[in-house]
Amino acid sequence: MVNVVFRSLIQKLGLRAARGKAIAALVLSGLFAIGIVACSGGSITSQDVAGSDVANAQTEVPEGEVSVAGGTLDSVLSAGAIKIAVPQDSPPFGSVGTDGDPQGYDVDVAQLIAEDLEVDLELIPVTSTNRIPYLQTGRADLVISSLGATPERAKSIYFSSTPYAPFFSGIYGPTDANVSSYGDLSGYTIGVTQGALEDLEVSEKAPEGVEIKRFEDNSVTISALLANQVDLIATGNTIAAKVIQDNPDASIENKFVMKNSPCYIGVRRGDLDMLEWVNVFIRHKRFSGDFERLSQEWFGEPLQVPSF
Repeated sequence: MVNVVFRSLIQKLGLRAARGKAIAALVLSGLFAIGIVACSGGSITSQDVAGSDVANAQTEVPEGEVSVAGGTLDSVLSAGAIKIAVPQDSPPFGSVGTDGDPQGYDVDVAQLIAEDLEVDLELIPVTSTNRIPYLQTGRADLVISSLGATPERAKSIYFSSTPYAPFFSGIYGPTDANVSSYGDLSGYTIGVTQGALEDLEVSEKAPEGVEIKRFEDNSVTISALLANQVDLIATGNTIAAKVIQDNPDASIENKFVMKNSPCYIGVRRGDLDMLEWVNVFIRHKRFSGDFERLSQEWFGEPLQVPSF
C-alpha cells in the first residue's frame, strides 16, 4: 500500500526513478521507526521526561546570574561533595554556636543527607532573602532553611513532596493543664504578644470565659508564663522550644497546634532526580525515627508535621 501511494506521488511530481527510490527509502525508514514506537505502546522513559522538563525549566534569578538546573544528583555523587544552604540566624533551625560552628535542626538534617549520599558536606550560611537565589544560581545544591512552601515560591524552585520539620503556632503551658483544643481554654488566662499571629488566632477562636493578656514582645509574654501571671501562652514552636530547653523544671509542653506552616527542602527547578532522592530521604528518616529524635533535641517535643 505504501509503495502504491509512493509511486503515485512520484508520477505526479515527475521525479526521476532513481531519486524516487532514495526518497522511498527514507519514507519507509520513517514508517518503520513509527511502527517500533507503536509496538512498544508509545512509552516515554523517565529520562525523556526529565530531559524535557530540564530544557523547559525557567527560573527567576538575579540579573547577571546564570540559572543551573538538572543533573545535580549525578554531579554531587561524582564530585563527592554537596553544598547545602542552612540558616545562620534562625535558632533552633540554624545559628552559630559558641564554638563558631553552625548548629541546629536544619544543620543536622543536612548532615544526615551527606551521610546517606556518602559525600562530604559544605554548609552554606544563608538568610531568608538569599536562600532561593543561592539555590537557583548553583551556589547551593539544596536549601534546608526553615523554608515554607507557597505557590509563589513554587514558580522558581521545587519543594519536597512532604515536610521535614514542624513550624507552627500553638498553645503552650504546664503539663498539668488539661487542654487539648480551643474548647478547653474556657476558664484559663492566656498570654499573647500583642499584634502577633497568635493574638489574632486566639482572639478569633477562643470560647467564652477566656481571659487574654497581651504583652509588648515575646520575651515579656514568656516571662509572664514562667512567673505564673498567665496559665498558658500562644506562641510559635521555635520560640517555645527555646523556653522549654532553658526551663526544664517548668514542665512546659505543647497543648495543641493552632496554625501549621511546616518546612520543606528546596530543590533547584528541573532537578527531578535530586527531587526524587530527597523525597525518599524524608520518608526514610520519618519512618526510622531520626526526625523524631532531632525534634526532641531541638524543639523539645515530638515531631509534629502533617501527613498528606
